[in-house]
Amino acid sequence: MNQTSETKKTVPAVAEPAPLGLIGLAVAALVLASTDLGMASASALSLMIPWTMFVGATAQLIAGLMEFRRNNVFGATTFTTYSFLWYSVSITLLITIFTNVTFDLTHYAYGLLGFFIFSVILTVASLMTNTTLVLILVGIDGALGSLVANLLAKTPSVIVGGFLLLVSVLSFYGAAAILLNSMSGRVVLPVGRPLWRPRGGA
Repeated sequence: MNQTSETKKTVPAVAEPAPLGLIGLAVAALVLASTDLGMASASALSLMIPWTMFVGATAQLIAGLMEFRRNNVFGATTFTTYSFLWYSVSITLLITIFTNVTFDLTHYAYGLLGFFIFSVILTVASLMTNTTLVLILVGIDGALGSLVANLLAKTPSVIVGGFLLLVSVLSFYGAAAILLNSMSGRVVLPVGRPLWRPRGGA
């Protein structure tokens, strides 16, 4: 942490929020994957809402706000952006399940397409972080892309479920690695090196 001699202000330390955000992602992705893969009944979709809204969305929002405090632009942008995605998914479920409003999921599909485009941008940025985050984001790209295809072209939902399950497994690993490595002060579970180091970068 940098501190200028002019201000000499003590900035309170903020704990590493990534495990919280990744656990939220892992659990929410697992819940959605269970339905897409046929491991849970699609007739009880309403039961997914608490997991997507509170564990998925809120946990990632908290992690993102903490990352802003840590001046981590990648972590802050990634967690807060995906938290709003989870809130959008949750509200969409609420509307389609509990109201009689006539809706067209094409709007939902194009919203997801917008998130897919930005997710690809985040994936490129993640190449400067570590291999584990790259793999998680590639999985998210696959899940978003296949979900858009499912909504617009009626492709099988099992493809979406496969990507979500991959995201869940990788996110559990990432959360465990960051938590254990941070607490032990050494590498217990490797997360891999950056895959891209731009010229002139630090």
